[in-house]
Amino acid sequence: MLLAGPLTNQFIKDLKTNPFAIQSLPPRALDADDIFDCREHLPAQARDYFQYLESRGVTHFKVSLSWFNILPTGESSQPHEDTVACYRNLVKELTESGIQPLLELHRSALPEGLRSRYGGWENPVVGQVFQDYAGFIFTKFGDLVNSYITFTHLHELRGSSQFQHALQAHVDVYKLYHHMFKDGRVSLGTKASDVASLSQTEPMYTEYIDFLAVHMEYDCTIKTSLTEAVTEMQMTNGQRYILMYQMNIKNCADRNIQPLLSVLEALRNTDIHLMGCDITELLGNLDQGDASVQTADTKADGEEQSISALSYQKVWEKFRAQSPTERDLFLNGSFPDGFQWAASTESFKVEGGWTEHGKGETIWDRFGHDGKVFDNQTADLACDSYHKVDYDVYLLRGMLSPNYQFSISWARIFPTGQKESLLEQGALYYEKLIDTLLQSGIEPTVTLNHWDLPQALQDHGGWTNASIVETFKEFADFCFSRYGHKVKTWNTFGSPWVVSNFGYGTGEHPPGIKDPSVASYQVTHNIIKAHAGAWHVYNDKYRKNQGGKVGIALNSDWAEPNSDSPQDIEAAELYLSFMLGWFAHPIFVDGDYPALLKKQIELKKTECGEDLAVLPVFTEEEKKIIKGTADFFGLNHHTSRLISESRGSCNPGPDSVGDFQSHIDPTWPTTASSQIQSVPWGLRRLLNYIATEYTSVTTVPIYITGNGMPTEYNSDVLNDTQRVSFLKSYINEAMKAIHLDSVVIQRFTVQSLLDGFEGPQGYSQRFGLHFVNFENSDTPRTPKASAYFFSQVIERNGFEDKKPTSFSQISGKTKEDSKLPTLPPSEVPSRSKVVWEKFSHQSKFQTKLYHYGTFPDDFQWGVSSSSYQVEGGWDADGKGPSMWDTFTHTPGTILNGDTGDVACDSYNRFEEDLYMLRALKVQAYRLSLSWPRIFPNGYRASLNMKGVDYYNRLIDGLIAYNITPMVTLYHWDLPQTLQDINGWENVDMIDIFNDYCDFCFQTFGDRVKFWMTFNEPYVIAWVGYGLGELPPNVKSPGDAPYRVAHNLLKAHAKAYHTYDEKYRKTQQGLVSISVSSEWIEPIDVNIPREVAAADRALQFQLGWFAHPIFKNGDYPDAMKWQVGNKSELQGLAESRLPTFTEEEKAYIHGTADVFCLNSYTTRMARHVTPRLSTQSFEYDQDITVQDVEDSHATAMSELRAVAWGLRRLLNWIKEEYGNPEIYITENGVSTDTNKTVDDRDRIFFLKTYIDEALKAHNLDEVRLKGYTAWSLLDSFEWLNGYSVGFGLHHVDFTHPDRPRTPKRSAHLYHQIMRQNGFPLPVEEEPIYGHFPEGFVWSVATASYQIEGAWRADGKGLSIWDTFTHTALRIANYDTGDIACDSYNKISDDVEMLKKLRVNHYRFSISWARILPDGTTREINQAGLNHYHRLVDALLAANIKPQVTLYHWDLPQALQNVGGWENDTIVERFRDYADVVFSNLGDKVKFWITINEPYNVANIGHGYGTAAPGISFRPGTAPYIVGHNLIKAHAEAWHLYNDKYRAKQGGIVGITINSDWAEPRNPYKQEDIDAARRFLEFQIGWFAHPVFNGDYSDLMKNRVRERSLAGGLPISRLPEFTPEEVKRIKGTHDYFGFNHYTTVLASNLDYKNLQHYDGDRGAGTIYDRTWLDSGSAWLKVTPPGFRKILNFIKNEYGSPPIYITENGISERGDMDLNDVHRIHYYENYINEALKAYLIDGVDIRGYTAWTLMDNLEWAAGFAEKFGFFYVNRSDPSLPRIPKKSVSYYVTMINCNGFPDPLQGPHECQTLEPEGTESPPSPPSPEVVNFLGLEVSPPDAGVALYVLFSLTIAGVIAAALITYQFIRVKKTSKRPEEEHISLEKKF
Repeated sequence: MLLAGPLTNQFIKDLKTNPFAIQSLPPRALDADDIFDCREHLPAQARDYFQYLESRGVTHFKVSLSWFNILPTGESSQPHEDTVACYRNLVKELTESGIQPLLELHRSALPEGLRSRYGGWENPVVGQVFQDYAGFIFTKFGDLVNSYITFTHLHELRGSSQFQHALQAHVDVYKLYHHMFKDGRVSLGTKASDVASLSQTEPMYTEYIDFLAVHMEYDCTIKTSLTEAVTEMQMTNGQRYILMYQMNIKNCADRNIQPLLSVLEALRNTDIHLMGCDITELLGNLDQGDASVQTADTKADGEEQSISALSYQKVWEKFRAQSPTERDLFLNGSFPDGFQWAASTESFKVEGGWTEHGKGETIWDRFGHDGKVFDNQTADLACDSYHKVDYDVYLLRGMLSPNYQFSISWARIFPTGQKESLLEQGALYYEKLIDTLLQSGIEPTVTLNHWDLPQALQDHGGWTNASIVETFKEFADFCFSRYGHKVKTWNTFGSPWVVSNFGYGTGEHPPGIKDPSVASYQVTHNIIKAHAGAWHVYNDKYRKNQGGKVGIALNSDWAEPNSDSPQDIEAAELYLSFMLGWFAHPIFVDGDYPALLKKQIELKKTECGEDLAVLPVFTEEEKKIIKGTADFFGLNHHTSRLISESRGSCNPGPDSVGDFQSHIDPTWPTTASSQIQSVPWGLRRLLNYIATEYTSVTTVPIYITGNGMPTEYNSDVLNDTQRVSFLKSYINEAMKAIHLDSVVIQRFTVQSLLDGFEGPQGYSQRFGLHFVNFENSDTPRTPKASAYFFSQVIERNGFEDKKPTSFSQISGKTKEDSKLPTLPPSEVPSRSKVVWEKFSHQSKFQTKLYHYGTFPDDFQWGVSSSSYQVEGGWDADGKGPSMWDTFTHTPGTILNGDTGDVACDSYNRFEEDLYMLRALKVQAYRLSLSWPRIFPNGYRASLNMKGVDYYNRLIDGLIAYNITPMVTLYHWDLPQTLQDINGWENVDMIDIFNDYCDFCFQTFGDRVKFWMTFNEPYVIAWVGYGLGELPPNVKSPGDAPYRVAHNLLKAHAKAYHTYDEKYRKTQQGLVSISVSSEWIEPIDVNIPREVAAADRALQFQLGWFAHPIFKNGDYPDAMKWQVGNKSELQGLAESRLPTFTEEEKAYIHGTADVFCLNSYTTRMARHVTPRLSTQSFEYDQDITVQDVEDSHATAMSELRAVAWGLRRLLNWIKEEYGNPEIYITENGVSTDTNKTVDDRDRIFFLKTYIDEALKAHNLDEVRLKGYTAWSLLDSFEWLNGYSVGFGLHHVDFTHPDRPRTPKRSAHLYHQIMRQNGFPLPVEEEPIYGHFPEGFVWSVATASYQIEGAWRADGKGLSIWDTFTHTALRIANYDTGDIACDSYNKISDDVEMLKKLRVNHYRFSISWARILPDGTTREINQAGLNHYHRLVDALLAANIKPQVTLYHWDLPQALQNVGGWENDTIVERFRDYADVVFSNLGDKVKFWITINEPYNVANIGHGYGTAAPGISFRPGTAPYIVGHNLIKAHAEAWHLYNDKYRAKQGGIVGITINSDWAEPRNPYKQEDIDAARRFLEFQIGWFAHPVFNGDYSDLMKNRVRERSLAGGLPISRLPEFTPEEVKRIKGTHDYFGFNHYTTVLASNLDYKNLQHYDGDRGAGTIYDRTWLDSGSAWLKVTPPGFRKILNFIKNEYGSPPIYITENGISERGDMDLNDVHRIHYYENYINEALKAYLIDGVDIRGYTAWTLMDNLEWAAGFAEKFGFFYVNRSDPSLPRIPKKSVSYYVTMINCNGFPDPLQGPHECQTLEPEGTESPPSPPSPEVVNFLGLEVSPPDAGVALYVLFSLTIAGVIAAALITYQFIRVKKTSKRPEEEHISLEKKF
């Protein structure tokens, strides 16, 4: 008896996943729990495994039964039948395989499940229970089994009271068995060491065993004779037969045969009765050695060579006789279950981002930049995958790829290659990629290195330097540690032969070294050692916990002999040795290079008399380390070669050294690469060779890790039929190798997911399944034909047609109530006017405040389309014409003559639509059925089964991917034959439509559970039969729309009742109608007549159909009243609005299970009295509509974007129709056709509209159940043809294949769906904590903005005095002559400061007030005295002054001599600073030299919208001014440092302002670069010189390059001398920073225009979700504050930062309850706190702008930033606190944000202070501006146009402003609507 087993749980798993498991012995079970217990079914592979054991000589197999699993209750009458059946199946498989089962009834202790009921063996009852169990087993298995062991581990009970009861139970069972059966054997198992004592203490037991099952141990260090041990046992047990039931081997080396010899000795001894032994460990110990015996070190090289040659000869002989027909025969079938499919990329080919976040240079970066790539192309951008993780994973989801193989850029994680250079941003990129894959159910496979070595390592020799082995191990260690808990498959290297041969041999690849004799071999040597080292790192440190696999991906051609000659066969074998064996033999065979390779190199050395190849030698220790270091064999294969012998050459290189020459069969199909031909049969042969030569030694599976072919970049980049053919044949050859040759292959990977940078060929060769348009900066990805093909292969797991799917289990949504409640008719106006009362009085802040939250888990997300718009196939397969076919074929009806004949060709390409739906991961797809495709003439008798088949395939495809089909029965495409009988005006249509619906319910209803009868019946009735703009083009506006609607409602009701009565019970679906409506806002909500008009408009549009269905079966009273009265007034005998009978009303009411809504826009309505002479649905309403003022234009002028209207419309439906369940079935926005994939407007639309829907659900309790975006694809948009697109996917209608490309909005929509709404981003969650002790809390003003007294006490004129007194410069002609009169109100201002409780106050000094002409020739003491008084008053109030020397108000006298453009200004400023320091420095300890030099330089001297108003030198003046400002600051700093610091002890800095810039498209490198340039040209312009000594290289290079390109001899940006750089650098004691907002930046090419904006090359916009302020340029974006503070920290050496300005404005009538300002400060200050507490930004103080409302420069007094309102209608200019004052006081008191979980903090309790109400607003003012009478706000906005545009000169600026006002007079609509963050505290 040779005994194996039992099965273990782990081994069962291995059988399922590892085909090699069937040819191995499982390891011993670790414990009882590890034994297979039939909790799951026995896998089909078990039979193969048992047959293998039988072939190895196994005669018996242990079957360990689970007592508790068989009898869970302990009662034999209540067995678990499935478990019994499982064990019987196991026993049958054994016996049918020729192996006898040895059944083990139990181990020892009572099972846990029974112990709770019976206790332990000490309970005598247990013995009876065990006997019943045994009897049950004998009954169930006695026909199959004749050998049993009652207790296998009786010794575990020795020494306990339970032992006796268990032993007695055995005796009883023994007796029972032999009473039931004559033959058979029953035994007991115990330790060999216990046999003697057991015989002495329990002598009777020997009478009740048929043999003794013993546990034995063999120790190689003792070498005890098993024969002696068995003889001794036999003497004590009455000469019973002994079975070595379990043989444990100790202290024996691998392949030690001593235990086997000892057992064989015992078995051969006839004097002892040894019936058999356990071979699990006995042969398991020898298994690897036996399998590897052919490669044992003891074998001679000649023997090894003959075996290797035999491997090749064996494969060659197997296939040589195949005819081409037999060879190329296609094998239909599928791959094994669990087969793995993958697509791949490599980092340097796709990532781009070559320097992003500090990534190090790679050898491929250097190679490209040195001009060594085709057409001087580089991988700098490549596919931009570094920024497009979502884009790439989107494609993988669509393609159904379960695995994605990518490589890590070593230099992105370790820029220098060394672990000390770790770049966290790089590591986070791969973390994001891996997480995104896993979120989509895609397993990552990671290649650690695919050719792109860090250049820093190459500079030290790269792979020729032996130290790189340890360096690579450290890199691998980091990757395993960081990602290994998520990544379970690793390749150490990808195609390392390419590195060795092309990188270091021929020099064709980087690093471009041509040393085939030495370097090439040394590189391979080091790569192999690096691979082995990495494998051992994983094996020793990570495998146990991570459970992954590590292999290597080797590339190889197949080598086919060019002839049958032995010489060519040997040459082919040598070719493989030099290519594949070079790496594979050491790793997979014996740790060393192939003997054939070594021998050939030596022969060549002898032949040529020199070393043509210097092959390094592995030490014996290295061989041991290398051998077996792969868990799978990764193969990259693309082509084959014909090989012939070629002797006589003594040149270095593998061909010459190997004496072979490669050839190409001219009949082989070519590809874009001369190196790759399509030879699919070579793959099968190579796989057979690998299985024979390598994986038969190290029993691991083969993974095909790369297979693909390049195509040329030509016009037909999408229809890559050649690649389809290539992949089909190569994949088929892999399947042949599995099924016909029994090669164990577990994975097939297609190279590549994307077109990419293909090494020396650049982008001229394309390997991608997806086309990447590298000429488009968006680098869009479009699936090729091969992507769709591969997705089908994955779906089918091969090539068999998909099996029909059973849909019997699909359940629908059962209606809660069978009938909607009858509601009273709507009043006139309806009670739903509460919606206007609730929302229309909201402030803009309340309306636009963004809401963060999520929808319920069962919320349904979908996307939509309609048949005529996408299907095409207008006359295909028997489809009949629709009225839209007729209409579009009439010339002149559709823009550009477009038709829906082909459309998106979805009739032929629905699989491509499914691809996009899978990628989106939508839960539902709304589609419509084409009536004439199913019934070509509209009637059932014309049934077209091909049309039915099409929809069956589409619906089945949706359900296969868990996508719910939402089916619209009629979406406007009526069969033309029905229109010929007057269409919907014909009452017969009611029954005809019902019959069509009946057929559809019957045919598709088993799978379709959501039906809509009609789409937008309003459009059908009014636009089709009233306006006549759409088919059937009936222009009868007074009556036809009402008749048609009447019939539509009755047709809908009848179809609903048909479903209700015939199908609902079995199909359980929902039926509704999809109605459409705009939201209508009254022109003036305070006028009841206008509210009634808005309500009436909704009743005519929405209520027309919803009121009969959802309320009472009849039209709204408003409609009946209006149409009835109009008809009577027009002299008609009856109303033009038909009436329903009471029976019809009852029939129509309640015929919808849910409310389906299509909505796109909002309009404003006003009451009018139109003419009576024209009968019209439109005039019946007594309204006119217009666009909403703050709406956003779209590509369709009638559908402007007004997000807030959706919330109000949903609320109106809730109020009007009894809060029904609502599904939004269409909502979307149109964009122009020139907007292909970067559809910014759709991004804004989705973010705002869906958020309004979320508000309706979460805040208003609207029962919103689903949202469906319109639409999946760009499509035929009715009258607009293809001129606009609504799609989430762009369709190229100029291409015959109608390629689909995901737009950016598709990725956003996927993200929204995945997050189920808009959860608050983690980075925006508020934190609680405090700023450091001694934190500076301040508030700021500026002299010109508040002081007034413009000519008082000897003050000189400033440039702002001049500017404000110049026409057309300031809004409303405001000036700072008086301003806030702070010159005379010091005490009032200090009182405000005391109320604010600030500890500092920032103000500026008027240069012209102290030095009237700007020079020290005259010092105005009165001016100095003013500041003395102010400072003294501050200090008396314990408020420290922060003084700005220059806040824009330059003395006009200095401007008259050139101002900041005159170099002498530097000295003038120094002198001015000297005067101030000397006079005030003993009291002032905080100095700011210059405020916002950017505004001085660019706004004042570039745009000219601030003083001094210079705009005619925009290319030079700003830079000259900036240059002098920097030098002036530096001189003032040095003055203070050298002359005053020691005695005054103050600090000096400069305040620099900057917005934060986010890329407009964060997926786009071009926009990311633009955002960086924006910052470098704003904050960096001044910060870089002050903190780093000079302008940034980016700025210098940009201005220089553009200057030279514009024909200038030198850069327009002045240069600092080395001495100036030294003097400027470090002139700071802190970083003063002003910040207000964030912009979205994008690349903008100004061509050759020579100015600042052109140099910066960045355009800016705002996100519509950002909250507005009173300033067009200021949007509320708190996260940008934290980001730019971190930017300062990282860019400028972590300086101490004082925030010297931050605040928000408002416009219009004053509301002291300034909640928007509180919101702003709350969120912005919290972001600053995060920067301080979390990010370690050294923030020392915060200054709010501003103390009080003041003159806001060119905006005059229209924009108000202040904490205190200044009542300008009162000559005394009283200061009145706003609510934000108390908030800021609390913030200062608390020094931050107390944690609310700790309860109210005492710092939050303030003494109450009275507030004053502002005076009644004066009548609207009108000002004269540019000759036009406009309001002050309009004039202010106009001025800000001047302030924000780059203009060549003052005249051009004025003209633009004039044009703005002209437009504004017509439309009062601001340019953008922006919403911001929700209040979160």
